This record gives sequence, structure tokens and C-alpha cells, in this order.
Amino acid sequence: MRIEKRLSDTFKEFAASGKAGGVILILCTIASLLVANSAWGPSYLAFWQIVLGGLSVELWVNDLLMAVFFLLIGLELQRELRNGELSDLRNALLPIIAALGGIVVPALVHFSLNGGTPTQPGMGIPMATDIAFALGVLALLGSRVPASLKIFLTALAVMDDLGAIIVIAIFYTAQLSLVYLAGALAMFVGLLVLNRGLRVVVLWPYLLGGALMWFLMLKSGVHATIAGVLLAFTIPYSHQQDDGVSPAHRMEHVLHKPVAFLILPVFALANTGIVIGAGWAAELMAPNSLGILLGLVAGKPVGIFMFTFAAVAIGLCRLPLDLAWRHVLGAGLLGGIGFTMSIFITNLAFAGHAEVINASKMAILTASLLAGILGFTWLKLFGAPAEGDTDPDTMDFDDGLPNPA
Repeated sequence: MRIEKRLSDTFKEFAASGKAGGVILILCTIASLLVANSAWGPSYLAFWQIVLGGLSVELWVNDLLMAVFFLLIGLELQRELRNGELSDLRNALLPIIAALGGIVVPALVHFSLNGGTPTQPGMGIPMATDIAFALGVLALLGSRVPASLKIFLTALAVMDDLGAIIVIAIFYTAQLSLVYLAGALAMFVGLLVLNRGLRVVVLWPYLLGGALMWFLMLKSGVHATIAGVLLAFTIPYSHQQDDGVSPAHRMEHVLHKPVAFLILPVFALANTGIVIGAGWAAELMAPNSLGILLGLVAGKPVGIFMFTFAAVAIGLCRLPLDLAWRHVLGAGLLGGIGFTMSIFITNLAFAGHAEVINASKMAILTASLLAGILGFTWLKLFGAPAEGDTDPDTMDFDDGLPNPA
């Protein structure tokens, strides 16, 4: 049996902003690299280190602006879990298992080259997938790929980001202050009570509480961006108002364009000012850089494909009817575009080690470029939908029942 599901307006807007945002990210990255390696390079790099209010400009971007990015990711995850592809266990299992493979295998690839060395903390770097870039590349293919591939890749990337968030919270925490952490968690519980108990549906109390939770999280030692995700799950959401007017939907709608066209481009400018030295190619062969490269370019597609194949083989889940294994491999290749989240984790993993950060970012950019080219080329050559497949605005999913004989 087939269940036809029309893509929500929110998802289509999310995908569209991903395409445009991906182009802007590329332009900002190129601009940042050019300026950093020009005569203005020293002044450009020094700008991001100017201290304002106790934090450098770079840290304000990475700690505050990226908390807004994580808020959007949290809102998207909440919608998918409650009323989207992840709300039905039969549909959710496939991207969840695929994302798990895309997290575990790249981490093991990096660990195999760096275990027991000072660069071991970098094993979290190749775990991440950049939603904006991955969807941007997929959008360039348009109707030449199945509609369900866009849903699969989006759900996979969202779950991948959730995994990265958990890794950040557990493994990349500085000196922990239990008092401030308790205060942040108390604020989180208070906002949940405001939503679930008192049924408050105006936004401003949640935003004020979220700002305080961000400050307490910052002081606790746990990375402050986690507050963005926690805040997302306290904002009222209505199952009956998909793409409508509930606070969560309104907030998600409002944040799409600022995140895509302001926050992520500024993040790229602040974090891709990489001075490319004469030996940059040789540095890519260092264990840490090689672990990042192989983790993203090879570990991601292998992990995503093999975990998905195993899950289908043992009967845990089934592929959507318009997806073939060649499409899963293509999604895995695009999953190797780490960029935003990989750079973000790099800054946490090697804080205070500028040379290692610089080399890691170079490896991330190289790997993301290779993954994007490989994924695009593979899907362009082998990703055509089956004859009679649905148009991009509709989706056909297997309902999990055996096909009639």
C-alpha cells in the first residue's frame, strides 16, 4: 500500500532556504579565505579577536548567534518528532539508523588514526552533516532525484545534528559549575511548566527565559548553544496547526531567513579565515587532518549505507517506495559535507590550539568540497527517479505492509 503525503509548506521553505543559504555560505567562505590570505589578513583576523563584554567577537558569534541556529534546529527537530517524518516510528527508524551509522563510523575512522594522541578529541569533527550545504547540493538536482530523497536526507541531517549536540554536551564541556548548570536546568523546567502546566502561548516569556538559560549555561561550562535546543522544546507546539500559527511554527518561520542569510554567513566569515601556508597539502596527511578527510568523505557514506542496509535486511524498516540503494549511497556522500557543525566542533575540540584548528578547518573544507562534488556527480548520473515516480510536491511512503503478490 502507498500513503501519499504532501510536503508541508514549512519543509519546502526549509529546503528552499537551504539552497540559497548554501550558495551564500560558499561565497562567504571564499571571501573569508581570500581576505585572510591577502594584505588585509592580519587586520581581518584581529577583528574577530576584539573583546566586547568579556567575549571576543568570534565567541559572540559562536556562542550567541549559533545558539539561535541551534534553536532553529531544535524547532525543526520538534516538528519532525511531533508531526513530521520522525513522528511515525516506521518512517523515523530509517533516518535515525542511517544517522547513527553516519556518526559512529566516521568517529571510528578518526579514532583509528588518532586514538591515544593529543588530537583524539577531534573524533567528533567528522560526525556532523551540514543541512544547508547538503540540501543546497540536492536542490541543484531538482526533479532529477526522487522526492523522498529530500525528506530522507533532511531527517538524517536533523538526527545527525541531534547526535552532534549530545556529543557537544557530553564530551566538549569545559570546567563544570554545578550551581550554574542547576540554574539553567531549573529555568528549562520552569519554561516547560509555563508551557505544559500553565498553557502560556505568548512568546516573550519563553524568549526572556531562554536568554537567562543561555547565560546560565554559558557560565556553567556546558556550551551555551545547548540552551537553544532546550528552549525549542519548551515553546508551545500544536499538532493541529502544522505550518500554522502556533508559537513554535511562528518562531521557526521567522528564523529561517535570518539563520540562512545572516547567522550562518557570519559564522562562516568568523571561522574560515584560514591562512593557507606553503605546506597545507602536506598537513592534510597528518593523522588528525586525514582522520577528518577520510571520516567525512569515506566514513559517512559507508556508515550511512551499511547501517541502513543492515536495518532493512533484518526487517527493522523499509526504504520509501521511490528510493533505491543508489539513492541511499548518494545521500551518504552528501552527508560528508560537514562544514558548519564540523567547524563548530573543531573550535571546541582544540580550543587554544590555533595551528591544529587551522589545519582541521582546511581538512573540513577540502572534505566538504569533495563530498559535495562526489554526491552531486553520483546522483546526477545514477539518481534519476523510477519511471512514474511522484512529483517533487508529493511523497509516496511504504506503509510497512508486505506488497501484494
